[in-house]
Amino acid sequence: MSENIMQNQLISEFEEIQNNLNGKKQDVFNQSRIKAIEAFGNLSFPTKKDEEWKYSDVKKLVNATYNFHPKSEITHSDLESFELPDLEGIILYFVNGIYHPELSNVSDKDGRIKISTLQEAINDVNPLLTEHYGKYLKSETDAFTAMNSALANDGILVEIPDNVTLEQPIILRMINDTRKENVGSIIRNLIVVGQNAEVKIAEAYRSFGEESGFVNAATEVYVGKDARVDYYKVQNDNDVSYHVGTTQVYLADNSYFYSATITLNGGFVRNNLNLVLDGEHIESHMYGLYIPNKKQHIDNHTVVDHCKPNSVSNELYKGILMDNSTGVFNGKIFVRQIAQKTNAYQNCRNVIISDKASMNTKPQLEIWADDVKCSHGTTTGQLNDEAIFYMQSRGIPKKEAVKLQLLAFASDVVSQIKIDTLRDYLEELVKIKLDEIN
Repeated sequence: MSENIMQNQLISEFEEIQNNLNGKKQDVFNQSRIKAIEAFGNLSFPTKKDEEWKYSDVKKLVNATYNFHPKSEITHSDLESFELPDLEGIILYFVNGIYHPELSNVSDKDGRIKISTLQEAINDVNPLLTEHYGKYLKSETDAFTAMNSALANDGILVEIPDNVTLEQPIILRMINDTRKENVGSIIRNLIVVGQNAEVKIAEAYRSFGEESGFVNAATEVYVGKDARVDYYKVQNDNDVSYHVGTTQVYLADNSYFYSATITLNGGFVRNNLNLVLDGEHIESHMYGLYIPNKKQHIDNHTVVDHCKPNSVSNELYKGILMDNSTGVFNGKIFVRQIAQKTNAYQNCRNVIISDKASMNTKPQLEIWADDVKCSHGTTTGQLNDEAIFYMQSRGIPKKEAVKLQLLAFASDVVSQIKIDTLRDYLEELVKIKLDEIN
């Protein structure tokens, strides 16, 4: 096992935390953390020799020094440029992995849902921790997941009871305050959606400052029978930031899950989105849009596991790559032998507008059932020169013609977002990003 600075630092910090626990060392939750840190100590961080990380090198990340979870004096006025003035909903701010109630708005108009932070849940011995935490996301085989399970400082626990439709969205604003130093945040979220319940949730990640930030984020989502969940993840960090995130979703009978992952900026981003369709008549959609430029590296890994018959999964990821940027897409679909009548579709489409940009794709199907409809495909190319020439012949400057084509290309993902204010905001951010095309 190769040693690295980050692993040694975090194991040492975990030991210090344990020494200050006193009588809480034997708590069930803490025992699960002890198992996770043991796994973390026995695992190596992935290298490019690992097939799942073939195109994504974390060597610089794991050998850098970060101050994990430092306190921040960030204020509302500091965050004005990040806020969406007309956004209504339950909005929770986490800065450097620490919940900031003075920045947040947790008023629940319906008064029927249960929200707590991870720290509150640990102190209150919240039964959600026993019933669901760590049940869907396993820590035994992946160093980043084991790190998260052992050392997550804070996050959110949400329970949407049976038959509750939450009209207002839940927005998680994750900020790394990197004005003074390199900052690390380890965040864990658990979302439990009861039978016939409905909710929209968005996670947004930003850097505030010019130094490097690292976020290790993990979200577990349980979608009960007949429930509906819309889940959005938005990333707009600085060029020296690192993000390694995993969203693990469990779906029961007749449930519906829609996700959109929008990555506009970030030095190194790795998104893992894993769905387990453990019921019949499930409908799931996975959309993604990534627009790296400069030397940004964006890696999306997805897994859809069809465990039961008669369900549908639909996946569309799109990339626009500029400058010296790199993109990665690895999508897997598993169809178990029992999962007859499965419909599973996967498509990854990319436009490269620089000779120095590169895209690596690997779509995969593993099918053990014989009565299914499954397809996967990937395309990587340049814009349609004839269409650009036609637009120029109608008096549209070439740069504007290129931008209009790319906006149309991106709209397949952004236009589907059902939080109106967020959708409008992202459409504007995409326009701003595409203005950077030379």
